[in-house]
Amino acid sequence: MSSQISSCPPTQHSSSEAEKTELIRHTTNFHPSIWGDRFITYTCDNMKLESYNQQVEELKEEVRSILRNSANKPLEMLSLIDAVQRLGLGYHFEREINKMLEQIFDAHIVYFNDMDDNLNAVALLFRLLRQHGYNIPCDVFKKFKDEDGKLRESLARDIQGMLSLYEAAYLGKRGEEVLDEALAFTTAHLKSTVATDTTSPTLVKQVKHALEQPLHRGIPKIEARHYISFYEEDKSRNQVLLKLAKLDFNRTQLLYLNELSQVSRWWKNIDFTSKTPYARDRLAECYFWSAGALPEPQYSLGRKTLAKIVAINTILDDTYDAYGTFEELQLLTDAIRRWDANETDKLPEYMKVIYVTLLDIYNEIEEEMRKEGRCFCVSYAKEAMKDLIEAYQIEATWLKEGHIPTFEEFSKLGLITSTYIMMTNVIFACMGEMATKEVFDWLSKTPDAVKSSCIIGRFSDDIMTNEFEQERGHVCSAIECYMKQYGVSREEANNELRKIVTKAWKVLNEECITPTAAPMPLLIPVVNLARLIEVVYKHGDAFTNVTTGLKTHIKLLLIDPITI
Repeated sequence: MSSQISSCPPTQHSSSEAEKTELIRHTTNFHPSIWGDRFITYTCDNMKLESYNQQVEELKEEVRSILRNSANKPLEMLSLIDAVQRLGLGYHFEREINKMLEQIFDAHIVYFNDMDDNLNAVALLFRLLRQHGYNIPCDVFKKFKDEDGKLRESLARDIQGMLSLYEAAYLGKRGEEVLDEALAFTTAHLKSTVATDTTSPTLVKQVKHALEQPLHRGIPKIEARHYISFYEEDKSRNQVLLKLAKLDFNRTQLLYLNELSQVSRWWKNIDFTSKTPYARDRLAECYFWSAGALPEPQYSLGRKTLAKIVAINTILDDTYDAYGTFEELQLLTDAIRRWDANETDKLPEYMKVIYVTLLDIYNEIEEEMRKEGRCFCVSYAKEAMKDLIEAYQIEATWLKEGHIPTFEEFSKLGLITSTYIMMTNVIFACMGEMATKEVFDWLSKTPDAVKSSCIIGRFSDDIMTNEFEQERGHVCSAIECYMKQYGVSREEANNELRKIVTKAWKVLNEECITPTAAPMPLLIPVVNLARLIEVVYKHGDAFTNVTTGLKTHIKLLLIDPITI
């Protein structure tokens, strides 16, 4: 991929003096969509879907019975709950699982005492309770320390226990040093296990995957797909549970494909590929983002709407980042600020389709909200989008003036340019009655949960894309701001930003401990947005360069069914 400067004819709004010159635009040779018409031509197999639905409903009753029968066998119950959730089936059994964990929490001291030195059981129980918002203390791990206050080296022989402790450590809050120590301890020993152990191939495969992608920071549906493969090799697997997981994954995949097909036709009909050729054509990747944020089947409207929002924002991002002239960007910003279709004619030709489509998407949201009697959501969502565009304009001003702001100034704006506040408003609007006006008022103040997700999104992006974006004449990133303000090297700035991201994860974990400021179902997508950036940008900008890891994730989620 190369960065270029291209000459373009002046736009229609130019002055007569400007018409005598050519506009200089920064462009980048983004690769085209790698999917062709694959998703546009998809036709849902309704007979197969109906068969899956029928089998899933039958097997769900069997699993409910299995859960009930485990109630008096604590270790079996914990393993079963964990398997149900990791196989991607938790949303079917929320009531049963919540009731079981509530009973365990009420007597957690007894449970932990009964587990003695069973590291796997203690870590598993701790993780399950934390995942469900219970404020279980990390002191439960102190009994695994030696007289010097360090985790006992003998624990390293228990590979399953070490893996459980490793996964539990990612649920840590600020100040929980025992979990920080546990993460460093388990990471070092598990890496050694991968290099030397030949006796437990299935377990070692799980360890390798966990080291690459910790469960808590993974995209739930992708992690479920991987865990189904691991569970199938587990000699103690429950065949009913395994079959249900496969059927449920495949039927959800059919649902996703049908939604993506609809959104793909919308995209093709507008013809952004030819009307904005300078921008990234990433419709399938945008849908992947929406499915990662809202994986449960009932949120079909949310996935389709968010996919459109992410897609149009990708074009807006590329327009503000490089292609648009400063004067053109100011016109677009003013038009979006006024939010009036009559502003369209004031825009350059290539911007008109962007502006009209943006307004149309929010009109669609308003129409859906009117059906639900929740039109109040729309004004919040529009204001969040306006705030984002104003932030893009500020960045364009910084770039034009060659200004490098303070790290604090950049960070404040970065909460908005992460796009996660804008996305969260859209997500909440599509999640039904639980997203009340009070919830939107809470969201409008950028509470710590949302702020943390934004920090993770903004800084993870900057860490992994900084050098490429500077090559194409991009506005300064958090890296440059930190380097200038503190007089440090790029590597040192990167390390400091990683520490900030780690702290943000801990704050996000804290905000998911009950009592929560917003209903837990609303907080889960906020966490999922942080997970998405963690996964997609793990080894670089896979959203822009889709031939890397994101292609594999999309194939797993949307293309390759599981053999049943």
